[in-house]
Amino acid sequence: MINIPCGEIELRDDRTRRIWKAEIKPFLLAPYPVTMALYGSITGKSSLSVDGNQKPVVDVSWNEAILLCNLLSQRAGLKDCYTIDSYSEKVICDWEADGYRLPSEAEWQYACKAGTAGYRYGEIDKIAWYKGNSAGEIHAAGMKEPNAWGLYDMIGNVWEWCWDLYDVNVYGAYRIFRGGSWAEEERGCGATCRRRSHPAFCIDDLGFRLARSL
Repeated sequence: MINIPCGEIELRDDRTRRIWKAEIKPFLLAPYPVTMALYGSITGKSSLSVDGNQKPVVDVSWNEAILLCNLLSQRAGLKDCYTIDSYSEKVICDWEADGYRLPSEAEWQYACKAGTAGYRYGEIDKIAWYKGNSAGEIHAAGMKEPNAWGLYDMIGNVWEWCWDLYDVNVYGAYRIFRGGSWAEEERGCGATCRRRSHPAFCIDDLGFRLARSL
């Protein structure tokens, strides 16, 4: 995993026109989204083809991503980050635990930008699979250029679930995902583009990436 340094990031919500800043503590982030091979090795669900094993896993809900994080933590002998209340089904994150978790939205954007100021960390055709160059399909992780911190596919290929709730008062339990995908138009593939859906939602261009607290 890549050691991400501390810093600060400015986020915005175009829907409400709200802008805010977040302090980022040092953390670890996987250089690639979770692949079908890794997901299959933990859950027992295997890819249909060998070449598909290195593609990011998709059709995984936020709920399933949370469970995978805990399973991987247990496999590695680390402390679970997530506790699920059996009555309310509310998920609680222990940010001090050393296990695997989803990045926060602020962590994700900060890591994606990797010190750059623009909407993307490079030319889109060099760094991302999107509707204009993907031929309508997902691609193996790590085939495009990484950002300055060695992170691949932060933009394009698959959207990535983040920890955060979107807007509890309006959308309830909806969670945020970031980054754009192989099926997304160019304008939707950028460091600040925000989407959301309910935690049981899954689709063929939405995956996730692993983080750990330090």
